[in-house]
Amino acid sequence: MLELAGIIILGIFAQWLAWRTKVPAILPLILIGLLVGPLSTFWTDDGTKLITPIYDQSLERGLFPGQYLFYFVSLAIGIILFEGGLTLRRKELRGVGPTIGRLITVGSLVTFVGAGLGAHFIMGLNWSISFLFGALIIVTGPTVIAPILQNVPLNRNVSTVLKWEGILIDPLGALAAVLMYEFIISGQGGFEFTSHALVEFFKILLIGLALGSLAAFLLSYLIKKDLIPHFLLNVFTLALVLLVFVFSDFLAHESGLLAVVVMGTVLGNLDVPSLDDILTFKESMSVLLISILFILLAANIRVEELMLLLDWKCLYLFLLVIFVLRPLGVFISTADATLNTREKLYISWVGPRGIVAAGIASLFGIRLIGLVPEAEYITPLVFMIVLGTVLLNATTAKPLAKLFRVIQDASNGILIIGAHKAARVIAGYLVENDRHVVLVDSSQSNIQQASEEGFEAFQANVYADMLEDQIELVDVGYLIAMTSSSDVNSYVVRKYQKLFGEKGTFRLITPTEMKRDRNSLPVQGIFSYTDDFINLSEVARDFPSIYEIPIHSNEHLQQLVDRLAGLDKNIPLFIKYPDGFIDLIPLDLSEIPVEEGTFLVYLGKQLEEEPQEVAET
Repeated sequence: MLELAGIIILGIFAQWLAWRTKVPAILPLILIGLLVGPLSTFWTDDGTKLITPIYDQSLERGLFPGQYLFYFVSLAIGIILFEGGLTLRRKELRGVGPTIGRLITVGSLVTFVGAGLGAHFIMGLNWSISFLFGALIIVTGPTVIAPILQNVPLNRNVSTVLKWEGILIDPLGALAAVLMYEFIISGQGGFEFTSHALVEFFKILLIGLALGSLAAFLLSYLIKKDLIPHFLLNVFTLALVLLVFVFSDFLAHESGLLAVVVMGTVLGNLDVPSLDDILTFKESMSVLLISILFILLAANIRVEELMLLLDWKCLYLFLLVIFVLRPLGVFISTADATLNTREKLYISWVGPRGIVAAGIASLFGIRLIGLVPEAEYITPLVFMIVLGTVLLNATTAKPLAKLFRVIQDASNGILIIGAHKAARVIAGYLVENDRHVVLVDSSQSNIQQASEEGFEAFQANVYADMLEDQIELVDVGYLIAMTSSSDVNSYVVRKYQKLFGEKGTFRLITPTEMKRDRNSLPVQGIFSYTDDFINLSEVARDFPSIYEIPIHSNEHLQQLVDRLAGLDKNIPLFIKYPDGFIDLIPLDLSEIPVEEGTFLVYLGKQLEEEPQEVAET
């Protein structure tokens, strides 16, 4: 009981520590696992591990008797891969640029072939284990990339490439590793190109694809027909994933992992109601399973396996992966891209391997030992790549970003809380003026509408969700809270002004403040001193157009603002300066430096002075 409770406590502590230190969670998880596992044998009185994953009858200690650790790891990896498959959307795959597409295909192929050849010729491993190693280290993954992007303010080119590579290559890399493993297993533990091996491989492939797809369509049908009550939806999905995994393995041994990856990918691309609820539940489940899993897997490594890494050949293999294969894959994939050499070099350096690589490597290592010669190398070699790349990238990402000059010049991105009609009209104007804008709303319909209109938007509850974990917000320096709730707006300002309001934090004026004298209002932090949410919504509904009108002096500006405030269908929004910079209108208009080419930007009905219309929705 103590060991089981200790794993959960240590796992959640490692997740918290990773959040506080902004490093990938896999780093403290594996280090803690090694400390309570093989490394603890050097200081315990009887030379045993503090945590013994597999039950040892002679010591009468351990958590999982016999093959039960293997079963737990298999099911846990299956759930994690299902959640990864849910995140892979066809529209995202179509929407990424050709550079990212080549990076996850050509770049992955370079890593796969190069690492396989390196493991064979440097380490002397057989071909099957060598190429399985190559397949396993393809994956980077968002869980290891996200903390780096959140901690280092990279420019849009670099952050976009790294972000989408991590998201898209996670399930694709897992699928490649699973297929490679299935091919080895279909050859009865070898890598022979026999007719029997090919028949078994295609049997596994067919059953995994068919059963995974069928299960996804079945679950989609049950949800759409309301045959599953909402309170059972998440646990029903979990049970179905486990059923698919086990039944697929029953039909074709070792096909379960492929089936759940396919199930998640197909389900994620169907128009399924409540899919976000399923994904949120699976993400929480994955965090718990990952926390337990990697401490268990690291603790299960034997000292003898760690000693294998003392061979200098392991260092040569690590250097090959880091300094040859990753740069080679990146430069080939970005040959005709708009990225400059400094950006390519930085992307070449940042390629930490993640949770999927370590988890699947441990599972395959457990399964293949005794079946395939030299299978004991798989787990320690992949763990070496994972820990080595995470440590290097976490400690050097920021200094090298400064050295290669790929840090963004300023945090000029704009986060708008609220994706209603008025917010979308305003966002459209800002985007047309080359500002990066992200819309966040708790309403699924608002987010769907924003996405259909081409905006970058995602659904989130500002009270429950951690916006700081969103990679899309790495360059945000302005925060505008413009929801219908003054309480939500005030909460957002308090919670996120230090994180996203480096250049300014603003909220809508409240109906109560509208009744107060203007001079008694806050000097800073108000989006519009003349209109609250109701006024803004009504104007955006009736006159969803934004205009620019030139201003000649501070007195002229005051006259225009007073004139707009006296009309029912006009709202002053921004000041646009001659250099194109856009800023909100302050309380004291005399502070604004007015010169030739300065404009007042307003929403609503066109004034008689014939300003130029610049945005309409």
